[in-house]
Amino acid sequence: MTVDNADDGFQALIPEIRAILGVFALYGKLDESIEKMNDDPKLAKMERRMIIRLDQPRRMGLLAQMMLTVPSAVTASADGLEEKGHLQRRRDPDDKRAWLLELTESGKEIRREMEQMAGVMFREASGLNEEEIHVFSELAGKIYDNVIRTGLPGGLKACD
Repeated sequence: MTVDNADDGFQALIPEIRAILGVFALYGKLDESIEKMNDDPKLAKMERRMIIRLDQPRRMGLLAQMMLTVPSAVTASADGLEEKGHLQRRRDPDDKRAWLLELTESGKEIRREMEQMAGVMFREASGLNEEEIHVFSELAGKIYDNVIRTGLPGGLKACD
């Protein structure tokens, strides 16, 4: 199949199928790009996701919910990031029994680098302009909120 006839029939598919196939294609392209840039330091997929979600200190249970995963996966990733010096645990001042996870300075630096790279990767992979990225972001946020509200069909899962 050449690029010229790659989407023969694609436009004939119903919009929902085109959306699903587009999301799968985008995910695959971004996942591949992220793996290529993940050399130094080598971080697991869940560790990278956790760094992105730690824009502020968060309780582990909430972080698991936000990441659509099980609490044990968050604990294991937090342990790895803590060993690498990118994350620290501290007691939640509102509930001394609970732990907050927060990035260290090195974790914050990795997060800043990831944000910059993500912007470039997303633009290249999606082919969207700034206005389209804004619209897509709004729609993706709505989808994310719905998934968080309704849950995953098989329940929460651990990430590779």
